[in-house]
Amino acid sequence: MTLTSCAQAPEKGGTVETRGARKIPKAKIINEQGMTVVTRFNTPPGFIRIEPGNNSFAFYLRNLPLKPAGSKVHYYDGTIKGSDVYDAVIDMDIGDKNLQQCADAVIRLRAEYFYSLKEYEMISFSLTNGFKVDYTEWMKGKRVAVNGNKTSWIKSSEPSNTYKDFRNYLEFIFNYAGTLSLSKSLKPKDIKSISIGDVFILGGSPGHAVIVIDVAENKKGEKIFLLAQSYMPAQDIHLLINPVNNTLSPWYELSETAFIETPEYTFNNDELKRW
Repeated sequence: MTLTSCAQAPEKGGTVETRGARKIPKAKIINEQGMTVVTRFNTPPGFIRIEPGNNSFAFYLRNLPLKPAGSKVHYYDGTIKGSDVYDAVIDMDIGDKNLQQCADAVIRLRAEYFYSLKEYEMISFSLTNGFKVDYTEWMKGKRVAVNGNKTSWIKSSEPSNTYKDFRNYLEFIFNYAGTLSLSKSLKPKDIKSISIGDVFILGGSPGHAVIVIDVAENKKGEKIFLLAQSYMPAQDIHLLINPVNNTLSPWYELSETAFIETPEYTFNNDELKRW
């Protein structure tokens, strides 16, 4: 079984034209003093956030801690991401290995959420060959033996559930899972019902994944949303700007077009999935 990664998509250059975006009154969306997603980004006039349950994955994502305003995205080796495609950086270390790329960042957020709740039985991800790796088995001291495309559990460590062991589990997942395996694990979602925690994903090569970390709605039922990603090579998870609507940015809106254009990748509307 080969190692997997977030496939490099061609980066777009030059100016991106707005395609049929509605004009929304200009507002001060970014609050530089805010240190979480919900406090850093105000909603545009007429929109209010859809409130999730306090212990939900949606609540966790909306309240992710942010690095101070103006912080730069760093790669795993400490160098700085050159392209200005983001409005905020999630305050979460990524380690010093080139592992946590696009699908991996989505997996990381999901796993960290359940780990924080001690719901370890919910932490489970499939490898590219379809082998399911439950964290509860990892906690027992079992590890996955890889022989070509064949995988199996072996008992090689003492039972443990330290945060270090949890991160080692994730590093293994990052090595052998990716957009293809994650895409197969998720279920299709109608974009009109978009909600926090949903994932825009195209599995394969090239492939990419971004996660919805906030949603707001107006009285007409029109929705806007925020997106976050990691990319290739491994880098800090960051909140994306909207390259086609500077007035609304970083919020995205559902439009009549058949795609969602992010700064470094374009998704079709039917590439939204849920857990």
